[in-house]
Amino acid sequence: MVYYFNFDPVWRGFGKLLDGLALGLEMAVVSLLAGTLIGIVCAHARLSSSALVRRAVWSYVEFIRNSPILLLIFFVYFGLPEVGIYSLDKYQSFVLTLSIYAGAYLTEVFRVGLVSVPVRYVEAAKAIGLRPFQRQIYVVFPVLFRIVLPSLSNNLISLFKDTSLATAIAVPELTFEAREINTYTFRVIETWLVASGLYLATCYAIAFALRLVERRYAVIR
Repeated sequence: MVYYFNFDPVWRGFGKLLDGLALGLEMAVVSLLAGTLIGIVCAHARLSSSALVRRAVWSYVEFIRNSPILLLIFFVYFGLPEVGIYSLDKYQSFVLTLSIYAGAYLTEVFRVGLVSVPVRYVEAAKAIGLRPFQRQIYVVFPVLFRIVLPSLSNNLISLFKDTSLATAIAVPELTFEAREINTYTFRVIETWLVASGLYLATCYAIAFALRLVERRYAVIR
């Protein structure tokens, strides 16, 4: 049996694939920003003098990092509304789940980053009379983000690829749109080749752009 490639049906739906790609990028960026906020707060908590706070954050990080993300998506979207905790649409539900998931990984990234900030910077800030909050804002955070920038770059790419799981709750991102085209045209190989190519090209473009940023803002130790 000979298989004849026909990409015409896929090209006719290419606009929808691009829309899905844009939605996936949007969800990844929003989740990274929210996850960054969660990660910074939890990283400081992990370094807290309170054993109770440290254990609570450790439990959150370990639970999320050792749970399948697809299970978390189903739990948040289908499970929480059943017990009356909240009611969000599928887009908001997925972004919330991905943010919590990203936050667990970024907690450890920022924790390591915080302990890696050169002590001399903090001591210099103390010497000129900056208060603890001012030291965090004007000294620690700028250096911290330069230190963790490579990890943030990798997390953004990982989150973008994870957005493909949103198809499980019918969020119209790239994988969902590709599956729709495949269902109506039966061009299985062509559809998934194009979708894979879009994922690959986008990930390489993100990586290339962020590597330039990393080199520009690298920390000089």
